[in-house]
Amino acid sequence: MALPRLSVMTVSPAAAERVRGLLASAAPGAGLRVSVEKGGCAGMSYKMAIAEPEKGDEVIDFEGGRVIVDAKAVLYLLGTTMDVKTTQFSSTFVFENPNQTSACGCGESVELKAADSSLVPAS
Repeated sequence: MALPRLSVMTVSPAAAERVRGLLASAAPGAGLRVSVEKGGCAGMSYKMAIAEPEKGDEVIDFEGGRVIVDAKAVLYLLGTTMDVKTTQFSSTFVFENPNQTSACGCGESVELKAADSSLVPAS
């Protein structure tokens, strides 16, 4: 029996709205690029930048916005939901990631395991 294939990442309505705002003055075709990098006390951290898609990236297009998942981050972000958390003093993107095994106390870095590559959706 074949395992179901997951979407690389889901963008919540609140996150989509925030992405649209960030991209309002960006160049056509640009998106919010999400990647993971080594660093921090737990081992990895999420990084975001406004950028154009590169070869191998997963692109999530939605009404008025685009999220680009870095090709090297796909296995770490597979099945993740990107959302926005808003408090009285701040608003930030948060990631509900099934591949996260732990996080540091300061909330700046996470420990991630790579997902099963057979679950990556066909491009």
